[in-house]
Amino acid sequence: MGIADQDARAGDAQLLDIGHDRTCSCPGNHLNCMSPKEWLRSQIGVWRFYYESRDIRNKSEHPATFPISLAKRCIELFTHRGELVLDPFAGSGTTLVAASDLDRNAVGFDLNQAYVDLADRRLRLSRDRSSAGRSTRQVMICEDSRNIPRYLPPASVSLILTSPPYANLLNRARKNKSRRGDSRLNEQYGKIEQYSQDPRDLGTMPIHEYSAHVEQIFAGLLGLLRPRAHCVIDIPDMWWDNQRVTLHIEVVAALRRAGYELRNIIIWDRTNIVNRVGIFGWPNNYITMGVTFEYLLDFWRPPG
Repeated sequence: MGIADQDARAGDAQLLDIGHDRTCSCPGNHLNCMSPKEWLRSQIGVWRFYYESRDIRNKSEHPATFPISLAKRCIELFTHRGELVLDPFAGSGTTLVAASDLDRNAVGFDLNQAYVDLADRRLRLSRDRSSAGRSTRQVMICEDSRNIPRYLPPASVSLILTSPPYANLLNRARKNKSRRGDSRLNEQYGKIEQYSQDPRDLGTMPIHEYSAHVEQIFAGLLGLLRPRAHCVIDIPDMWWDNQRVTLHIEVVAALRRAGYELRNIIIWDRTNIVNRVGIFGWPNNYITMGVTFEYLLDFWRPPG
C-alpha cells in the first residue's frame, strides 16, 4: 500500500484524538531537547542499560521486553516534548511508560488483549508517580498493526519505536541453553514462550513470510512519520538448528523495500544483565550468544 492510498484510508476513518505538536521552546530545526553533553553520549554506537523495578522481567507476563531506560534514550534522542511516539508492536507497553515519564504523547497497538491490559495497568502506575500538570496522553489499542493508518493522520508521528516478534523463532519449546547447570531446569524449561498463536501474529510466521509482512506493515506506517522522523527497531539474531538466523538483515531489507533509509546501527550490549552463562559449542563449534547483544536499527523517512 502506497502513502497516497494510506492517506485516503486514514481520511475515511475516525482518527485518534491525541496530540503530536511539540510543547518545548527548542529551535525548529533541532532534532530533540538534548544538551550537547547528552547528545555526545548518544553518539557512541554501543549502548548499555539497566532494569528498574517497573520493568517487566517475568516471561510469563511477556516473553520479550526491553528496559524502560532503552525506550527513554531513544525517545529523548529523536523527539521533543509533546510530540507523538508510535509503537506498532507495543506488548507490555514499555514505550508508552517511557513516553509518559518524558511528557511525550504515545500510542501503542497490540493483537493480544492481555498485553493491552498489562500495559494499561503499568501506565496507571506510571501516571501516579509522574509530575502533575502534564497534558500528554498515552493510549494502548488492541488492534492489528496493519490497520494503524486508520487511527493517525499523515506526518503526525515523530518516532516509531518498537520490537517486533522474532518470526517463528520463539514458537518452540525452550531448552534454556544460555543458562548454566541447574538453572536451566527452571519454570521456563520446555515451554513455548510465544506472544500468541493468532495467525496474524508475525511470531507464527516462517522467515520468508515474516519478511514480507514486515515490509507491508512498515510501508503502511511510512506516511505517518514526518519527513526525516526516525524509526528505531530492536531486534536480535537467533540460532535455529545450528544456523544463525539473521533477523536484523531481514528487517533492514524489508524496511528499505518499504521506503525507509537506514541511518545507524546501534549495539545494545546486554552483557551487564546476563548471569551464569552456559557454554555453547565447546570445544569445536564457536557460537556467539544471542542473549548478550541486540541490534537497534535506526531508520528515517527520507526527506522530500
